Amino acid sequence: MTLRIYNTLKRELEDFSPIEPGRVRMYVCGVTVYDRPHIGNVRSAVAFDVVRRWLEASGLAVDFVRNITDIDDKMIRRAVENGETVRALAERMTALMYQDYDALGILRPTHDPRATDFIPQMVEIVQLLERKKLAYRAEGGDVNFAVRALPGYGKLSGKSLDQLRAGERVAVADDKHDPLDFVLWKSSKPTEPADAKWQSPYGEGRPGWHIECSAMAHSILGQPIDIHGGGTDLIFPHHENEVAQSEGAFGKPLANVWMHNGFLNIDGEKMSKSLGNFFSLPEVLRLYDAETVRFFMVRGHYRTEIGWSDKHLDDARASLRRLYTALDLVEARDAAIDWQDPFAARFKAAMDNDFGTPEAVAVLFDLAAEVNRTKSAQHAGLLKALGGTLGVLQGDPKAFLRAGSTLDDATIQRFIEERAAAKAAKDFARADAIRKDLLAQGVVLKDSPTGTTWESAT
Repeated sequence: MTLRIYNTLKRELEDFSPIEPGRVRMYVCGVTVYDRPHIGNVRSAVAFDVVRRWLEASGLAVDFVRNITDIDDKMIRRAVENGETVRALAERMTALMYQDYDALGILRPTHDPRATDFIPQMVEIVQLLERKKLAYRAEGGDVNFAVRALPGYGKLSGKSLDQLRAGERVAVADDKHDPLDFVLWKSSKPTEPADAKWQSPYGEGRPGWHIECSAMAHSILGQPIDIHGGGTDLIFPHHENEVAQSEGAFGKPLANVWMHNGFLNIDGEKMSKSLGNFFSLPEVLRLYDAETVRFFMVRGHYRTEIGWSDKHLDDARASLRRLYTALDLVEARDAAIDWQDPFAARFKAAMDNDFGTPEAVAVLFDLAAEVNRTKSAQHAGLLKALGGTLGVLQGDPKAFLRAGSTLDDATIQRFIEERAAAKAAKDFARADAIRKDLLAQGVVLKDSPTGTTWESAT
């Protein structure tokens, strides 16, 4: 089956074929590092990590760019509030971002460009747009993009100019020719810190948010690229404006495929800092392990909204334990995935259908049931390998199942042997007491004709 991806630009599923055979050029919008990422930001990072992993599992080389926005109004305000430089804030928050992303098994990008390293390229694009009469200098010193000068504006969001006007979400500057015009270059204010100002032909200032991604994508990957991704909230205005700038400047599409992930919701609302209804990853990891958090996100389709709750996380943890319990039965045999295997073929069909992780995860549970039934090392190896394409099931099964228990393996084994001796001596009261004591410490014993095994209680 050919990989099919839902293209926001076309509003339909379409067969995916990279521009350069065997290689995918992919750009995903990263976070603005004025604060530590919240768990809603992580949802996008996990979603596109799965996309990247599946492309690579399909034999494609992926040149993956995820940018870091290290200059904008939020960065400046937070740095001033903290009494630190914008650069120091960016470095500190970038380090925390990677700490969180690494914990969740999110692969490092091929390139992670900082916006401030591409100021000259941004200025060049602004100048090019001005020469093409697509940009103008406003009375206040800013340089704006003239939206109505570019035919087709609104094609990504699927809205006309009048519809977009009705949905305006920002205050309109008096010196704009049209309320939809957006800033390419912002003139500096006297109160702004020195490290938030750059020299340009337009005077001292800094880039607008949208021009940053256009410059970084074009400089690193060229144009057009295969895939551009980000959250649904970026479709308009950010991605719409990226399309306008990049296509206006270079006369060719910015990206062939546009992908957008759904929100992580809490109580029916998008999780965001502005609403104050978010959690940081360290807060979450005090209650749940990182793999459970990742599995919770992975098993939902990337384009759907996911509801965040303790109940859903508890269910994800219990489900992940079921998979690890199967891997604990027999040592997995490491081998390349045989895509002709019926389980692997079903898994591939699901993932090739717009990265259908819910159906792919269902295959993992069917495969786990087969491992439980047959104790096949080959199928255990396949279960682990397929899980690896989603970034899960790569840990030690016993260590995962022991989570929550204060007992180490040797101590648990000693109790199992003591209980076996008690049963042999027909001291069933003692044997039952050992079972209950272990259960109180989070250890469940399982008796079978071949012996006694254990797993952690959920």
